[in-house]
Amino acid sequence: MSRREAHLVGGTHPEAVRLAPVALAMREAGLLEPVLLAAGPHATMVTEALGAFGLEPDITLQAEPSADGRAEALTAMIRELDELWSVRTPAAVIVQGDTTTSLAGALAAFWRRIPVVHLGAGLRSGDPGSPFPEEGDRRLAAQVAALHLAPTPLAAMNLLDEGIPARDVLITGDTVVDATLAVAGRKPPFENPDVAAARVAGTNRLILVTAEPHDRILAAVRDLIDRYPDIDVILPGHPDPEARSQVDTALAGVERVTVTDPLSYPDLSRLLSEAYLLLTDSGDLLAEAPSFGVPALVLRDVTERVESLYAGCAELVGPDTALIVSDASALLNSRVRRDAMTAGGNPYGDGLAARRTAQATAALLGLAPAPEAMPVTPHIADAILNG
Repeated sequence: MSRREAHLVGGTHPEAVRLAPVALAMREAGLLEPVLLAAGPHATMVTEALGAFGLEPDITLQAEPSADGRAEALTAMIRELDELWSVRTPAAVIVQGDTTTSLAGALAAFWRRIPVVHLGAGLRSGDPGSPFPEEGDRRLAAQVAALHLAPTPLAAMNLLDEGIPARDVLITGDTVVDATLAVAGRKPPFENPDVAAARVAGTNRLILVTAEPHDRILAAVRDLIDRYPDIDVILPGHPDPEARSQVDTALAGVERVTVTDPLSYPDLSRLLSEAYLLLTDSGDLLAEAPSFGVPALVLRDVTERVESLYAGCAELVGPDTALIVSDASALLNSRVRRDAMTAGGNPYGDGLAARRTAQATAALLGLAPAPEAMPVTPHIADAILNG
């Protein structure tokens, strides 16, 4: 190879989405050769996610799902990665977030003395049991990483509080912002026919709902539809047949509600860009929504994405029917109030996180100067410090 390799390890759809802009930025910079690895039992989902960016895995590791549980899955992935890196040793390994795949990649690289770059480092809920096991996984990855790329100032502060040297921490922003801006900006035609049909008219305000099925959340959707004749709801269904059946039963016959199969990343990004309001339990969508000026109601009791709450672009309502309806109604009744929630910008990024990641990885290897950290607006800095 004429250039040293950086291996980007992804095992889930969200990981692939965040790694794709980094691979593209590395190719553009020309200092390192990005090699995309699909590891773990969900290689097909990784391939589908990368396809939205014109990419595909360079290497696919065939770890099979284990009936024996997470320990066996982690062991199998570490073994496969170790075997690969024993014969094709990269200059650096980039892992993202807090999944079993990212932990396997971090440990396998560390044991091979390969520098580990942790993308999306520093997220903390403060509760080891929630989310479980993610909170523990990301803390473990931090112990072996050589470079910690924090999406936000708060994430960086978490790392410094845990004793990570400041020289090893860089605020880059979240590369999921780069990803969604790039994909939604192309305004691709909807792939899902149900979504395409629902958005033909495009005159009603759109509420996008992405959450684990919950009777109280579904009851709130019915209530909002009854109250507001000028809204449409699109709810991507759950891949689990029982969960999908629960949603279909609860919303059967409810007009202006479209329940779909799980959506592709381009469809979901475009819908988010067109939404008036987001109801979600997804941390990824919380990071993306402010870039489109879309406020969110968080359908969980706790979230590690607290920057959204501090910056005012999201409200924590949990799976509480009355609170969901009340808070959503306040935003539906006042466009000014709705727009004010995201007026301060996106605390998670400015669309340049992938470039900073590519340069920071090259700098770790002595191939480039270190990049400047993501600028933080006074509004967001004040919100975080006073949160």
